[in-house]
Amino acid sequence: MARQPRIVGIGGTQRPNSSTELLVRAVLDICEKHGAHVQLFGGEELSALPHFDPYSKERTEAENEFVEAVRQADGIVIGSPSYHGGVSGLTKNALDLLEDLRSDERPYFDGRPVGLLVTAAGWQAGGVTLAALRGIVHAMRGWPTPIGVAINTIEQKPFGPDGALIDEQLHAQIDAMAQQLAIGCIGLSQRH
Repeated sequence: MARQPRIVGIGGTQRPNSSTELLVRAVLDICEKHGAHVQLFGGEELSALPHFDPYSKERTEAENEFVEAVRQADGIVIGSPSYHGGVSGLTKNALDLLEDLRSDERPYFDGRPVGLLVTAAGWQAGGVTLAALRGIVHAMRGWPTPIGVAINTIEQKPFGPDGALIDEQLHAQIDAMAQQLAIGCIGLSQRH
């Protein structure tokens, strides 16, 4: 009998309930409805991580929890705001910390599907940052889902005042991404 797939979400900003974090939560919510165990490392958790030091073996409890959650994950969702056309420092710091997975039997994101989400104040910045995240995931041996989502927060207002996703087109994209994660995770959870 296969175990419940595990999907970890990474993303957000220092602002509680940022658009980025809400997008990551939306994907995780759909995955959870389909039977996955989900865990979110949002802006609050990412802000608590110290700057990654590749020369130090000492890790905080928060760093160890984050690394272990990703180590056990069958799928990953990464969201980043686009800051000046690039991945936010908060998100990049968390991804850099995953260097601790390099010597694992399944290093980095090896063989795992990774959904990618970007929020930006313009289409160009969103596209460039989404491409950068895809490059990072490839470098970390992961498989970006065919659907990557970038939203333009200037032109789109995808969330209601309560943080609920109200944009039907975006909901369809996020649902498709969640399905792609689930399909990729089914085989992995059966192997472990």
